[in-house]
Amino acid sequence: MGKITGFMEFGRLEESHQSVSERIKNHKEIVMGLDDAGARVQAARCMDCGTPFCNNGCPVNNVIPDFNDAVYRGDWKNASAVLHSTNNFPEFTGRVCPAPCEAACVLNVNDDAVGIKSIEHAIIDRAWREGWVQPQPAQHKTGKKVAVVGSGPAGMAAAQQLARVGHDVTLFEKNDRIGGLLRYGIPDFKLEKSHIERRALQMKLEGVTFRTGVLIGALPKGSKVTNWAKETLAPAQLQKDFDAVLLTGGAEQSRDLPLPGRELDGICFAMEFLPQQNKVNAGDKVKGQLRAEGKHVVVIGGGDTGSDCVGTARRQGAASITQFELTAQPPLEENRSMTWPDWPLKLRTSSSHEEGCERKFAISTKEYLGQKGKLTGLKTVQVEWKNAKMIELAGSEQIVQADLVLLAMGFVGPVPTLLEDFGVEKDARGNAKASTDFTGGYATNVPSVFAAGDMRRGQSLVVWAIREGRQAARAVDEFLMGVSDLPR
Repeated sequence: MGKITGFMEFGRLEESHQSVSERIKNHKEIVMGLDDAGARVQAARCMDCGTPFCNNGCPVNNVIPDFNDAVYRGDWKNASAVLHSTNNFPEFTGRVCPAPCEAACVLNVNDDAVGIKSIEHAIIDRAWREGWVQPQPAQHKTGKKVAVVGSGPAGMAAAQQLARVGHDVTLFEKNDRIGGLLRYGIPDFKLEKSHIERRALQMKLEGVTFRTGVLIGALPKGSKVTNWAKETLAPAQLQKDFDAVLLTGGAEQSRDLPLPGRELDGICFAMEFLPQQNKVNAGDKVKGQLRAEGKHVVVIGGGDTGSDCVGTARRQGAASITQFELTAQPPLEENRSMTWPDWPLKLRTSSSHEEGCERKFAISTKEYLGQKGKLTGLKTVQVEWKNAKMIELAGSEQIVQADLVLLAMGFVGPVPTLLEDFGVEKDARGNAKASTDFTGGYATNVPSVFAAGDMRRGQSLVVWAIREGRQAARAVDEFLMGVSDLPR
């Protein structure tokens, strides 16, 4: 815990952001983290609550009271050690995690939660500045070879864990740089890619081999999944060359909205639009880049991906931005007595929304409208929900001007051909079928082939991907060696 009476003495201190007028001029990170003094005050609010629900609220089970106490006492190096004991990449989660730990904070029952995410952010940034984050190469090699397919947070976490216990790990990525959605999905204004590069260097020094631009298997014909591969390898080749294969390719298939007019020019998936801007930010040239400059943009989908589209379109100079959400507008504040310690349903306004966006709730798109093959607008209708059924409101039809529609309605599952090429069974949702049981966890029906992350559990959070990668690494290590010292 922090200070015994801290939660009564100090209020929640939020991280600050660059002003809207400044931050929309570029794609740099906009959050200005707490300084050491601010983080210490925030950590002082952590209570001696007996049962720290924040630990269970956090998917990687961060030992939150312990690192809060260390920060309060000024023991930053120990705080970093505690944080890294459960989380390979706190600089990712400290920036992009929605912080379910804060929703579960006991102080959140009747007050503002401890700013756990901001403390985590401060700890890891201090750790990098002080040089405490160092490679941890294995002291002994096992002689076992592991292929990890997919270099998002699940694949990165698994590869690092497996390398640290002495396995020869090769991390395969179909795109030209590692990181998965961290690299080609999350905008730079939320997560600059230097954080990925820094971890990649650490992992290389720990023995991980990166093979980028390598597609394992084949993509479905006409697939819109981002792919900058220059080489293709057959799954059978990996099974022949490696003692174990771990599939962490994510849930990359975007949900479509196949309405009349879908063929019009000007309609694309968020994951066609966002990766291109990430690539340009990295200094690459993208021929025919999808851009919002001067256009009336409609983002369909109210989640984080939709918000990322809003912020990117704003920086590209969109004439107007409107975001549609099919469900009704949530309440401004949750009923804490009914929802705590679970993740509450309430209206969430992101930094991108603050930069300028009209948000429309309970609206359904009926048709794409266009002229001469180009999108000009959308036909919409207001809806209401009764007994979990959507009812269209008579007389509420509207025409909304649109030159660019970005579909950001989530993901329906992993690329099916990869699982099919390996012969991996799928669950009812099309994900890789692999349980998380202690015995044989993360193993698929195919001998020596494992699956983890969004490819196994479906679309989820970065922090869940890290958890799955860590747990799958232990399962693979146990499979190869009979026992494992890796944490679960």
